[in-house]
Amino acid sequence: MNMHTHNGLEHLPTFKNAVLTIGTYDGVHFGHQKIIRRITEIAKEIDGESVMLTFDPHPRLVLNPYDERLKLISTIDEKIELLDSFGLNHLVIAEFSKEFASMEAEEYVEKILIKNFHPKRIVIGYDHRFGKDRKGDIELLRQLADKYHYEVEEIPAQTLDEISISSTKVRNALLEGDIQQANQFLAHPFTIKGRVVHGDKIGRVLGFPTANIEISNPHKLIPASGVYAVKIKIENQFYKGALSIGYRETVFDNSKLTIEVFILDFNGDLYNKNLDMIFVDFIRPQIKYENWDLLKVQIEKDVANVRAMVTI
Repeated sequence: MNMHTHNGLEHLPTFKNAVLTIGTYDGVHFGHQKIIRRITEIAKEIDGESVMLTFDPHPRLVLNPYDERLKLISTIDEKIELLDSFGLNHLVIAEFSKEFASMEAEEYVEKILIKNFHPKRIVIGYDHRFGKDRKGDIELLRQLADKYHYEVEEIPAQTLDEISISSTKVRNALLEGDIQQANQFLAHPFTIKGRVVHGDKIGRVLGFPTANIEISNPHKLIPASGVYAVKIKIENQFYKGALSIGYRETVFDNSKLTIEVFILDFNGDLYNKNLDMIFVDFIRPQIKYENWDLLKVQIEKDVANVRAMVTI
C-alpha cells in the first residue's frame, strides 16, 4: 500500500485538498472503516488526499495517567498497518501532551488544523471535542469554516453509535476469549505484536519448545486466559501456532501472566525476534494438570487442532 506515515507535526508536506478526519480510531474496526471509506471517496471527488490526524500516546493515558482501565485494541504500530490496508493517503501521528490539551479550542483549530493541513473538508462526529476543557466541537468548526475556507461534514450519528457499540463489543468479546465474534466486529483478525524473550524452557522438556512473548505496550488489551489457534508472522513468513495466555499454574502457582506460543514446523532461533500473532480461534480454557504427562497429551491435542483450524 502507499500510505504515508508522518510522526509529529514538523516537516509535514503540503497536502493537496486535504480531507481530514481526527480521532483515536482504536481497533480500526468495521465502523471506523466506514469513515475511512467516506474520506477516501470525498478525496477522489475533489481531487484531494485523505488525511487522518491521530494521537500517541492515547489522550486518556496523558490526562489520566493512573487509570489502569484503558486497554488498547490496537497499539500505534498495529494501527499504522491496519490503516495502510484501507487506502488512506496520509496518517499524521501527533504527540499528545498536557500542553497540547491546554490549547484554547480556536487556537487549536488555527495552529494545529489550519496551519498544518489547510483542509478543504473536515469530517468529524457531533461528539468530537477538542481544546482546553474540551470546549471545541463541531459547531465551533462550522463557525470558523468561512474564515479558514473549509467545509465540515458530520459523521452520521448512526455510524458513531456503531463505532461505540462495536468498540465495546470487540473488547468484551476479547475479554471472554470469543475471537470469532471479535474478528467479526473488527472485520479483520485481532493481532498482537510482541518480541521473543527468554523463558524458563519448560516447553522444551515437554517436547514443545515455546517462545515466551513480551508485549511492548503495557496498555495492549490481552484476551482471556486460554489456548488459541493463531497464525504467526515472522519476517514476512507465516506459520501455524498454538498460543497460551495464562498464569502457568501447572508449574508455578501464582506466577505472572505469561504469553507463550508453540510455532508448528519452525526451526531456528527466535530469541529477540519480533512477531505478529494473528488470532484465528479459541481452543480451550487454561486447565491445571496434575502432572506433565497429562499436559503433554493435551498439548498434542492442541497442536492437532491448530493444524486443522489455521490456514496459511
